[in-house]
Amino acid sequence: MARTKEFDPDAALLAALELFQRRGYEATSMTDLVEHLGVGRASIYATFGNKQELYLKAVDRYTETADSTVLAELAGDGPPLDAVRTVVRRFAAEAASDDQRFLGCLVTNTAAELGPHDTQAARRVQRSWDHMETLLHATLTRAQARGELPGDRDPRALARLLLVLMQGIRVTGKASQDPARVRDAAEQALALLD
Repeated sequence: MARTKEFDPDAALLAALELFQRRGYEATSMTDLVEHLGVGRASIYATFGNKQELYLKAVDRYTETADSTVLAELAGDGPPLDAVRTVVRRFAAEAASDDQRFLGCLVTNTAAELGPHDTQAARRVQRSWDHMETLLHATLTRAQARGELPGDRDPRALARLLLVLMQGIRVTGKASQDPARVRDAAEQALALLD
């Protein structure tokens, strides 16, 4: 008879995600994962595969959650341009907060740490960024159609600018001791939408 799992795989995946987000991929060993998850090494391998496979699953879970949050914010009933401003300001506020700034964004962290040499990780980063750009572009296009965004603005180029800004905000927030740095940058970029 097959043995049932003695742990919740979803809870273990979330715990692994938190550890990877806090420490990074390279600085997290299998021993760290065993200790943090409270799950035996063999069970981790049987359920998730090796460390890289577990990491990629954690990135997938992170993007599902983060992307759905942004989608909900941008697809609201209010003015589309206000929704874009809210998302950008949230990114800046999180990057400036002591609770979030040291964690950063797992997608941004993955881009910086693994993107240059891990094609599977780079594909996940690109997929997340493409999705974010598409959401921003669609929202800015709606804003333009409603007369909120001037007609001479390029919604695609603005979406790309905001995507790059938001990722840069996450990186800067991890190392900056000055919360005004990311807030001021966000407000200057948002001024381009007026």
